[in-house]
Amino acid sequence: MPGRRPRLPGAADQRGLSSSTQLALVLPLLMLLTLGVVEAGLWLHARNVAQRAATAAVDVARGSYGTAGDGEARARDLAAGAGLTDVSVHVDRGPQQVTARVSAHATLLLDLGLGTVEETASGPRERVSVP
Repeated sequence: MPGRRPRLPGAADQRGLSSSTQLALVLPLLMLLTLGVVEAGLWLHARNVAQRAATAAVDVARGSYGTAGDGEARARDLAAGAGLTDVSVHVDRGPQQVTARVSAHATLLLDLGLGTVEETASGPRERVSVP
């Protein structure tokens, strides 16, 4: 090729320097993105577990022979068994409706204040009636 100069042996390749610089900038960003995806997955899992615990508490407490204490115990066992810590459960068993609120702390790799999850579930109270 007419406009190209021959490369001398031992001459530094400028493309290698810019490539390594790009890698040094992009690699931490990719690692941060991966950490963000893992954190989001852990947080969503904790929310799903808390929601399922609240639903289970309502299911137990709304039955004819269920109590608020039974619902709270079920929710606490379910949440603690799935890895949540500092689990707090409150079940309100009113005359028409049962409501459960579960608050817990999720175990995250990098807790930025999003570790506390709180979910609520409610349902109608079942009553035995004579036909």
